[in-house]
Amino acid sequence: MRSKGFDGMVCSIAGVMAAIGDRWGLVILRDLVCGLSRYEDFRQSSGVTNATLSDRLKHLEANGLIERRRYQTNPERFEYLLTGKGWQIAPIMPVLAQIGDRLGLSGAAAPPMIFLNRRTGAEVRWGFIDQETGEQVNPGDLEIAEGPGADDLVRWRLTHTKARHRSRADGPADA
Repeated sequence: MRSKGFDGMVCSIAGVMAAIGDRWGLVILRDLVCGLSRYEDFRQSSGVTNATLSDRLKHLEANGLIERRRYQTNPERFEYLLTGKGWQIAPIMPVLAQIGDRLGLSGAAAPPMIFLNRRTGAEVRWGFIDQETGEQVNPGDLEIAEGPGADDLVRWRLTHTKARHRSRADGPADA
């Protein structure tokens, strides 16, 4: 049973999640970022069933994240490639992988993948960069503010969150 979609929700994160679809969509995108492009490669890499893989590839294509390209005519076979829109999602792969490594979630004793700058060979790590100072920002120091596209629910969410943070800073209420 599929859960309710994100239609009508003004939220960039929900929009990306809707475009990806589910965990299998994310795993397929991981494989595409790693350089895999063929149906059987996705099957071998993930162990996903044929029905699920076919459904998720169609979903990713319908959302403009991948394109299907024929590479053989007899029998007809296709490969799947990230579109420009799909490449916009690619940066979340190292972020998720490095968080998984920090939390020890991969099941391996060391990181199973590292991310390198193709031009320099240097390892790449994710981080938040202050646009004024150029310095890295600790995730705990991030504040989320209303953007120009905010709707009433986004404003409520941010106002509600700020009220909770203020009450926590004031300490526990007397009973």
